[in-house]
Amino acid sequence: MLYLLSVSWGTISGWWTLACLAIALSYSWFLYNKPASFNKLWRNVLFAIRALTVFILSFLLLAPLLKTVDKHLQKPLILVLQDNSASIKKFPGKNFQPKVFLDDLYQLKTKLGNNYEVHEFHFDKNVYAGFSDSLNGKQTDISNAFQNLNNRFGNQNIGAVILASDGLFNRGSSPLSIASTLKSTIYTIALGDTIPKMDVLIDHVDYNKTTFLGNDFLVSVFVEARQTKGKNLQLLISEDGKPVSSQQISIPENDFKKNIPVKINSGKKGIHKFQFNLQTLTGEISTSNNVVTIYVEVIDNRKKILILYDAPHPDVAAVRQSLESNQNYEVKTSLFGDFDLNKLSLYSALVLEQLPNNRVDLQPLLIQAEKIKLSVWYLLGAQSNVAQFNSIQKAVTISSTNQTMQEVFAAPDASFTTFILSDSARTKINNFPPLLAPFGNYGTGDASVLLRQKIGQVTTSYPLLAFFEENGQRKAVLTGEGLWRWRLNEFQQFGNHHAFDELLSQSIQYLSSKSNRKRFDVSPAKPVFDEDENVMLHAALYDQSFELVNQPEVAISLRNTSGKKYDFQFSKQNTTYQLDAGVLPVGDYSYSAQTKLGNENFKASGNFTIKALVAEDLQSAANQQLLYALAKENGGEMITPEQINRLPDLIRRNENIKTIAYQDNNYKELIDEKWVFALIVFLLSLEWFVRRRNGEI
Repeated sequence: MLYLLSVSWGTISGWWTLACLAIALSYSWFLYNKPASFNKLWRNVLFAIRALTVFILSFLLLAPLLKTVDKHLQKPLILVLQDNSASIKKFPGKNFQPKVFLDDLYQLKTKLGNNYEVHEFHFDKNVYAGFSDSLNGKQTDISNAFQNLNNRFGNQNIGAVILASDGLFNRGSSPLSIASTLKSTIYTIALGDTIPKMDVLIDHVDYNKTTFLGNDFLVSVFVEARQTKGKNLQLLISEDGKPVSSQQISIPENDFKKNIPVKINSGKKGIHKFQFNLQTLTGEISTSNNVVTIYVEVIDNRKKILILYDAPHPDVAAVRQSLESNQNYEVKTSLFGDFDLNKLSLYSALVLEQLPNNRVDLQPLLIQAEKIKLSVWYLLGAQSNVAQFNSIQKAVTISSTNQTMQEVFAAPDASFTTFILSDSARTKINNFPPLLAPFGNYGTGDASVLLRQKIGQVTTSYPLLAFFEENGQRKAVLTGEGLWRWRLNEFQQFGNHHAFDELLSQSIQYLSSKSNRKRFDVSPAKPVFDEDENVMLHAALYDQSFELVNQPEVAISLRNTSGKKYDFQFSKQNTTYQLDAGVLPVGDYSYSAQTKLGNENFKASGNFTIKALVAEDLQSAANQQLLYALAKENGGEMITPEQINRLPDLIRRNENIKTIAYQDNNYKELIDEKWVFALIVFLLSLEWFVRRRNGEI
């Protein structure tokens, strides 16, 4: 770092300094021109002291600024990304030795020297510090790795990104669209083997996760075969371990792809495990990708959801489209004036968009809904009548003197336990654009708040999305409008609506379900978990008055089909219980929980499944075209592992990778400097001492 000091000026011209000098000299000359008791030497000394003192005092009246210039140099950052996914180990290139390759990566920092700042990372679906030799990642997300680097170092001097990968990704968007945001040179190290190997596999299966009892549902099985021309395959389908059907597949070419439609009957209610198994051929490079397991929930009824509105609004379409993506729901939208009140009993939940307002009489509808215990979800907005809203329920109150709206962001409340949202959904919702909520003071009463209002950077206690129950009738309130922005924003960023749909689906599922009168209930966060996902369970215990309590301890035992047993204790959270069982082995699990309240014993049981991830087995040939494009489009070069020693020279010769000098200018008023005050006191004291010594005082 380099510091430079200089005097700068505000609104006053620096030429006034000459006037200050003239005043100081004139005043001192008149004072010490001809004192009788001083010789010429002392007159000159006193003249100089007084002139300097007066000059400093008058100069300070000009409010000069002391300018400090802080110059510092930032070395170029070299960010090294090592692909730690399982495909690197399963499908290596010729003569590839992981240990030797990692040693070469470690040597990069030494070979680049002190002129560069090197940071090392490894990644699969997430990004971690340092390198790893495990090569066991279950999923690969290159775009997330780039985005992570951009979030960490985007405002710094990124000189180059070095990506060591086979170019295969099975999660996230194309890295080509994200790489440009790094605004740096990208070098790629091409791992893996590009030569196609003999392999048959099920690339993926398209299906609906829910179907209705007695219906036939269609499953699309996407089969691929490589280097197996002239072979015949058999596709076997089983349900809950029992064979259901089979199909013969002929392979006419070496690069074979086909969609195989399979029709299955849903004859029994519940969650069913379907397995699609391709016949194994001798000489296949991988057989784990021959099998795909899916889980389908068979339900015996579809819940009907009614959305009423008084004027068209994009939020209506956003809610309808989200709920219709879940086959559990049949959605009806209607203008308030067109709806027949006699049909209200046909529905499981009612959504009121910006109702009540000043134009319609909502009372008959609400009386009927309360009579049949129909759940109600209020979506408030600019057209809502806040005073009427406060009068028809007591859980969420808004004190507002006008119709002013303000932008509020969503802040998920970690203490909410009515139902569980996934961590990924909470993270996405926390970054959604703002909604417009009525300006005022909010009260929540007995409501459980899932989302709180964040105004600017401050998370308030005000509710944005709250749930409560009044007289056996479940209700919810969203205090802002603009849900359509959330749905659009998530699609723009991630290409899907997963978080938005999860929020809407979970909310409606809670509202449309009848109140659970069991006094002890234990349930998993979802029926099927991925193998790299933490298993979460929720428990609730009620006393005889059906008030939530959590004083007793709750124990639970998990057991898989191989007989392995896992024992846990639930953690207490507010008035309920939560359990994070961590990552467990793949398989089907049953659970049994027990607790004791007073003299009463309670038990609860259920099932869930942990499915294997085989994404890393679906592609065996490295995608070096992607690696070449990443390097070419970002000013770099693709090299092989044997050429890794070229990287230091490539980086040194790249004129875009250089040290950047940053300059920070800071301004401070000169009068605030303590040494200036000390100098003035010293000069005045020195003048007093000289005059005193010569008898002038």
